[in-house]
Amino acid sequence: MFSGCILDEMNESAVSTASINSGSSAAPVKTFAPDEDVSAKPGLAGELTVSFIDVGQGDSAFIELPNGKTMLIDAGVSDAGDKITKFIQKKGYQRIDYLIATHPHADHIGGMKKVIKNFDIGEIYMPKASTNTKTYEKLLEEISERGLKIKTAKAGVSICDGIEILAPNSTNYEDLNNYSVVLRLLNGENSFLFMGDAEILSENEILNAGFDVSADVIKVGHHGSGTSSGNEFVNAVQAKYAVFSVGDDNNYNHPHIFVVEKWKKAGAQICRTDEMGTVIFNSDGTNIEMISEK
Repeated sequence: MFSGCILDEMNESAVSTASINSGSSAAPVKTFAPDEDVSAKPGLAGELTVSFIDVGQGDSAFIELPNGKTMLIDAGVSDAGDKITKFIQKKGYQRIDYLIATHPHADHIGGMKKVIKNFDIGEIYMPKASTNTKTYEKLLEEISERGLKIKTAKAGVSICDGIEILAPNSTNYEDLNNYSVVLRLLNGENSFLFMGDAEILSENEILNAGFDVSADVIKVGHHGSGTSSGNEFVNAVQAKYAVFSVGDDNNYNHPHIFVVEKWKKAGAQICRTDEMGTVIFNSDGTNIEMISEK
């Protein structure tokens, strides 16, 4: 169906399919390129900016790398597509070198079709998980129409110098959230963690795999839900800043108060997009400056 982005004819049984609608079967995932090289790459060094864009109840982070390349992690809900596009274009960019869809929930991939329409796209990374929602199917159609290839996001893959995927560590989860792509970015002495909606199960897998999760800045998993931010993981991260990407008066009561307090107790400064707007971190490899744009 989406032959324009097919590189290999992988075994259907090897694909983990999670459906959030019970009415029809999930769309088959045959859109992934061969597995990536998992050899470690050196860290980044230089001026870097990470912007956690205020997209309401959703996620989107835009990264300006020291070498001039760019990365977008998630794109919020459908209505966020225009805001994300304008935010990036205002900075003067016409290309997104690395586009990451952490998992196929609408509050993470909803605006991605709009982004793909408006920018030259380099590489796309997604986990091998699917759902039968229209949002996901339309995204795959757009990827196919553009002739793009999806690269498999899994633990151990290095996307580029300084950016490594820590999760998913399995191909068989009951909850789509645990397929979330978790990334660690290292710029000199500064580090960032991007958790998607990874829950405690995924956090524990990351720790058990022996990955370094220490980070100056963390985008807290699952919008600060109590299903994420396990005690062991929070203590291991030792974050200076904990970013919660949430919408005003959202129906989920995110972030959950006890999760916020947990990160505070661990020594992190709390940054909430519903209160601060877009939260921006500038790193020179040694120091980090935080500013916000409401």
